[in-house]
Amino acid sequence: MAKTSDPDGLYRIALASTDRSAGFYNHNVRIETPAGSVVVRIPIPGADTMDLTIWPEADVVRAIDPVIARVPRLVHSSVEPVYQVVEWIDGDVLDAVAPRGKPVPGHVVGDVGELFAQLGRVPLEQLPALPADWPLDGDTASFANRLSDITASVHARFLGEFGELFDGLGFPADPLGPVLERWQTLSPRPFRLLHTDIHRKNMIVDVDVTYFLDWELALWGDPVYDLAVHLHKMGYQADEEEAAQAAWLAAVPAGAAVEWRADLATYLAHERVKSAVVDSVRYAKLIAAGTEPPDAEAALVDKLTAKVRTAHAVWKSSRAPDHATVEGCVRSR
Repeated sequence: MAKTSDPDGLYRIALASTDRSAGFYNHNVRIETPAGSVVVRIPIPGADTMDLTIWPEADVVRAIDPVIARVPRLVHSSVEPVYQVVEWIDGDVLDAVAPRGKPVPGHVVGDVGELFAQLGRVPLEQLPALPADWPLDGDTASFANRLSDITASVHARFLGEFGELFDGLGFPADPLGPVLERWQTLSPRPFRLLHTDIHRKNMIVDVDVTYFLDWELALWGDPVYDLAVHLHKMGYQADEEEAAQAAWLAAVPAGAAVEWRADLATYLAHERVKSAVVDSVRYAKLIAAGTEPPDAEAALVDKLTAKVRTAHAVWKSSRAPDHATVEGCVRSR
């Protein structure tokens, strides 16, 4: 049995393992050690970059350790080869006990609110250095443009291969046009640490406690954006969404909530367009690979139909495809 004192040995075991889970950017392998279970996180070679990233995840997890309470602690990180060893958290992935469309356990919304409060207590000087050209504190329009630049680059990068799919799904030539028009209306707010990926598959629940995983997309920016991503990805019930907004509002100082409702709607418009672009590519690739069972493929088509139709509402379009059209477009590639 490998020991935590031999992280490279753990890494070799993880590389050879076929029992692994994966997000879009990392493989995760649970390994038993004499000191308890750990997870080895290894970047997926050649993963399509679809999100804005500015820091190595291990550096973020190390920096937040004194402030953010319910996070798997970093045991070891390596730069060459790149991998992390983090503590194993007992419990259930929230998505397994309360998938999208189902009510979450009663403590979850409050736990998310506490996370939002803790994020605001992490000082910038405790975090890794920002990119030299990062937007200045409070420049929400420049921050938002960084987000949409990544989305636009994804659309442009895959246009050659997926242009017919985009067209079949009714995408406009410039899917981000309506979003870019709204960036300059954003109100200035003080920046803070953001998780930007708080959703059901990144939350472990155990005995009325929630732990928050996967910090690779952490940013320094507008706190309203963190709320927007959370609401977009969670698919809360209506009353839960109201409670989550109230929990966020209670967790941030007044300066962070200036004109937050209007700007929340603007960020949500971006996330809906981004999801349509990104997931059209991701889901089409998964279905084309033929590695998903029939029920998983059907679920992908269902989700993509909802995402594309939501984006069409942002575009104020009359070309929103129905389920059969989405399925035909995806399967005809």
